[in-house]
Amino acid sequence: MGSKISLDALTALETIERMGSFAAAAAQLRRVPSALTYTMGRLEDDLGVRLFDRSGRRASLTPAGRELLEEGRTLLALADQIERRVQQVARGWEVELRIALDLTLDASALLPLVAEFDGEKSGTRVRLSYEVLAGTWDALQSGRADLVIGANGEPVSQAGLSLRRVNPLPFVFAVAPAHPLASMREPLAPAEIQRYRAVAVADTARNQPARSTGLLLGQESLTVPDFAAKVAAQRAGLGVGYLPAPIARAEHEAGRLVIKQVAEPKLESFQYMAWKTASKGKALAWFLGRLDTGACTALVRTSVAG
Repeated sequence: MGSKISLDALTALETIERMGSFAAAAAQLRRVPSALTYTMGRLEDDLGVRLFDRSGRRASLTPAGRELLEEGRTLLALADQIERRVQQVARGWEVELRIALDLTLDASALLPLVAEFDGEKSGTRVRLSYEVLAGTWDALQSGRADLVIGANGEPVSQAGLSLRRVNPLPFVFAVAPAHPLASMREPLAPAEIQRYRAVAVADTARNQPARSTGLLLGQESLTVPDFAAKVAAQRAGLGVGYLPAPIARAEHEAGRLVIKQVAEPKLESFQYMAWKTASKGKALAWFLGRLDTGACTALVRTSVAG
C-alpha cells in the first residue's frame, strides 16, 4: 500500500506556510493557485483530516496540519540529503570516510588535514576512531574502517589489502619512581620484571584473536582502556610496562616515571597505513595522497593529552 503523502504535497504545504498564502506559494512554485488548492484538497481527502482552517480571510493550519508540516519538513530535509548523497556518490566521493588510528597516534594532529579536506567541498563525512593492536586490522577487514593508520604487526591475511609501511614506533620500559624496579640495577632481567604486575591497553579486535604485547609469560596484568589510563596506573605504581618513547620521555622529564633499561627489550615492529585495494573513492585517494611517512610520524602521541 503506497503512502498517501507525496514529497510534492509536503513541498506545497511547507511553501504555503512559509509564504503566507496560496497565491504567494503558487507564484513561488511557479504553479497556478488552483493547482495548489487542488493538491491540498486532495491531500486532505486522502488523509481524512482538515489541514487548513478556512473560516477566516486567510487559510491557517489546523493542529493536524501543523503536525504534518513539522514532520514533513524532516522528510523533505532527508529527501534532499539523499538526493545530494546520490549525486555525490555518482561523482566518485564517498558518503563517509572512516579513518581508524592506532591508539599510539593522536587524532587531533590529523585535524589540520581534515580542515584542508573541507576545502574540497566534497560532501564526504569524515569519521575518526581509535583502535588498539589487532583492532586496527580487524576494523579494516570487517568494514568498520576504510583506512587505518598506525596498524602494527602483520594482518591475519593481506588478501585484498594495500599496505604502506611507516616508521616504527620505539617503546621503552617505564616504572613509577617509588616502584621497587626503579632502584634495581640495569638492565632489568625478565625474571625480575615478571614478579610485578604489568599495565596493558585492551585490544579492540572484535572478530580476530586479540593480541598482547610487552607481557611476560605468567605475568599478572591490569588491563585499561587507553594510554591515559595506562600512564596514570604506572604513575601510581599499580603496574609497569612499555610506553611509546615520546610519552615515556615526557613523563620521565616531569619526574613522574623512570625509564629503565631491560635485558630483553620489546622488539620494534613496523606500523602500516592500510586500506582495501578495491576501494576507489576520491576521499580515500585524497588522504592517501597527503599521508606520507612524515605526515604519519607527525601523528605520534608525545603526551597522554589529546
